[in-house]
Amino acid sequence: MTKKIEKPPSTGLSIAMLVFFLAMTMGRLRIGATITAIGSGAWYQALHKAPFNPPDWVFAPIWTVLYLAMAIAAWRVWRCVGIDGRRIALFMFGLQLSLNLYWSYLFFGAQMVGLALVELIVLLGAVVVTWWQFLAIDRLAGILFVPYVAWVVFAAVLNAWIFALN
Repeated sequence: MTKKIEKPPSTGLSIAMLVFFLAMTMGRLRIGATITAIGSGAWYQALHKAPFNPPDWVFAPIWTVLYLAMAIAAWRVWRCVGIDGRRIALFMFGLQLSLNLYWSYLFFGAQMVGLALVELIVLLGAVVVTWWQFLAIDRLAGILFVPYVAWVVFAAVLNAWIFALN
């Protein structure tokens, strides 16, 4: 990446943007959790799942930690003023967040397991591109994204099992 000489963001602006990234990601998490709660009643419980499917209570804390790490990663990339590719990386971050929310709607809201799997593969591609761009801009931001990449791969496997078994 090529560095341009630009004034770094002020401490106040930096803190405000950290709060923004945290609010954006945690807000997305809350909307997804609401969709999941509405759609995960008897329908979800009746689905045949992979033998290694985690218990339901595991998902909320894992997603919370992942979203916190994602917010910090995006904030770290945002702070890299003057780095080529930063805007594209942050665009990809927003895109993958939107795709993640759309998966929640397709799977739990619309109960379209097959279409959700296709969308999840697209999401995984967006997540990998975001991770790769974050890694190129800020090593720690890329490292913070690794658990999310792994979890989305795992989610795709779980979704594929549900699709195959039902």
